[in-house]
Amino acid sequence: MTAPRTALRPPQHQFDPRVLPWWRVQCLIATAVPVVPLAVLGLLIAPARAWLLLPAAAILVFGVAASLAMPVWWHRVHRWEVTDTAVYTLTGYFWRTWRIAPMSRIQTVDTTQGPLQRSFGLSTVVVTTASSAGAVKLEGLDQDQASALAERLTELTDAIPGDAT
Repeated sequence: MTAPRTALRPPQHQFDPRVLPWWRVQCLIATAVPVVPLAVLGLLIAPARAWLLLPAAAILVFGVAASLAMPVWWHRVHRWEVTDTAVYTLTGYFWRTWRIAPMSRIQTVDTTQGPLQRSFGLSTVVVTTASSAGAVKLEGLDQDQASALAERLTELTDAIPGDAT
């Protein structure tokens, strides 16, 4: 008797709504990295003022617009799900990446939080597999949800015989 086939479908869960401000702050920080030095140098070096302040202004306008629009789009397209047989993620905007990590291939389950993520009450669950594509990351989960999910994944993978290689 063969095992029933599971129909592939997009993962069901959206990330926590608090990822929107978290992603916005990340975009603004990434914008500030080139803007601040350009603006400071533009203010200090009079002959190069236009050559430095114009790009700083353009980057600032683009960065602020991106930090307002992109997180909303990301939240609409990014999905995740954990079933009894696999961890699924669907990411990407133009080039979609659908990652499926079977429970039998999971080697470690980690929960991480950076200081910025912690300030928004969010966590990341990192599922490391034997895949050369790297770990499957579920970024932007509620802290309690991430802890419960890591515990569930640990129990599910522990119940599967073998060494996940």
